[in-house]
Amino acid sequence: MVHLFRTSLGVMALAAAAFGSSGGAQAANGPFLAHQALYDLSLVKSRSNSVNSARGRILYNFTGSSCEGYTSEFRQVSELDSGEGKITLSDLRSNSWEDAAGKSYRFKIETRMNEADAGRVDGSAERDGDHINVKLKLPAPKNFTLDGKIVFPTEQIQRIIAAAKDGKSLLELSVYDGSDDGQKVYNTLTVIGQPVPADRTASPDASTTDEHMKSLKRWPVTVSYFDRDVQRKEGEQTPVYAMAFELYENGVSRQLVLDYNDFVISGAMGKFDVKDSKPCN
Repeated sequence: MVHLFRTSLGVMALAAAAFGSSGGAQAANGPFLAHQALYDLSLVKSRSNSVNSARGRILYNFTGSSCEGYTSEFRQVSELDSGEGKITLSDLRSNSWEDAAGKSYRFKIETRMNEADAGRVDGSAERDGDHINVKLKLPAPKNFTLDGKIVFPTEQIQRIIAAAKDGKSLLELSVYDGSDDGQKVYNTLTVIGQPVPADRTASPDASTTDEHMKSLKRWPVTVSYFDRDVQRKEGEQTPVYAMAFELYENGVSRQLVLDYNDFVISGAMGKFDVKDSKPCN
């Protein structure tokens, strides 16, 4: 269960869900909403009885536009109670920027567990033809290249929305977001359900009652994350974890569920505020 408290790709995907489109013909999919959202985390179930309770919050801010790129800032504070007085407190802070064309990506991530020193990742990635050049400053200086078919978080979510609008139910992508030590690539499988009409809401929250959101379509989405290195070496097909959420056509996510195999965490939207966005000139 330690992977909940390292840099969580589930949280990274949540952040990416507010990002904009990635250029070209796909940019016509429409504007993505600048906003701030607060998600309250709680334990859904513990399959191995290793977790008695869990609580926490994610505070997420998104700003930017298709001409200046997109910036996301979020903080996740989580507490796990494993029983017998064993409490694990984590504090994850992340700041990332990605240009609208999906060519450049910058990230700074800080993860702290209990009283231990914070782990930090700081780097950038630039798309260059058929490959991606990654430069890490932290945790240690390192330069390396990745396959150009790999996408950054913005493009991942943009492609999910495009696939949903095209009526597709499956999407496979390899994703790089700078998580773990800045060298991890994940293979993802996204399952897209049938669209949910704007007027159908089984469990209202701050997003469904907002005037900007009431007329928008959304889709139930589940994204499973697989460790690319483990798959290649061992043929392992079990996901590291899966993330489910409802994704609006303007990029906002609600009803977050993170499945870490041993236990499942839900994220209910407790607050949602639309922010002013400066239009492109």
